[in-house]
Amino acid sequence: MFHLLDLIGTMAFAMSGALTAMHKKLDPFGVFIIAFVTAVGGGTLRDVLIGRTPVVWMQDLQYVYVIILGFGFAILFRKKFDKLRTSLFLFDTIGLGVFTLIGLEKGIMIGLHPVICIALGTMTACFGGVTRDILCNEIPTIFRREIYATICIFGGVVFFALKKLNLEDDILYLVTSVAIITVRLLAVKFKWHLPAFEHK
Repeated sequence: MFHLLDLIGTMAFAMSGALTAMHKKLDPFGVFIIAFVTAVGGGTLRDVLIGRTPVVWMQDLQYVYVIILGFGFAILFRKKFDKLRTSLFLFDTIGLGVFTLIGLEKGIMIGLHPVICIALGTMTACFGGVTRDILCNEIPTIFRREIYATICIFGGVVFFALKKLNLEDDILYLVTSVAIITVRLLAVKFKWHLPAFEHK
């Protein structure tokens, strides 16, 4: 389940990156590069921070194949994604939920404190999207009023709270991912956001 969720998150972020790049009217090479860095950006930062090198996608070609597959799906079915921003949002949300979980689990594996694990999960989930937005000349979502990183932190708290109940790992992973995805969908639907600072 853990490895499967990792691959699902990788594909979701690859498609999110590809859709953003197509919206910016980049050429196919540009679309692929944005898809790739979106998919592996957070995981690369995570692995470098915990000293796991070479980073995971360099050791397992499955990740590269999944990114190519996500890129291909985005290109082939771009006309079916008629509501481009809705599709981008959904794929980004799936990636957010899954990659938060991956970062949490990687931190636990090397014995980090829960607070550091939550920070690691948040970086894993958000950094690919930050890189995507910067390369596409957008203000990263994490820095806007939309609730984004806060949801990852919430997911981390849920994860450790449920872990104390000694649930099976598969159930723990699934419930945490669904909680993050659900809260983000609700936040957008009901326009929940953090207050912004205003310069007067």
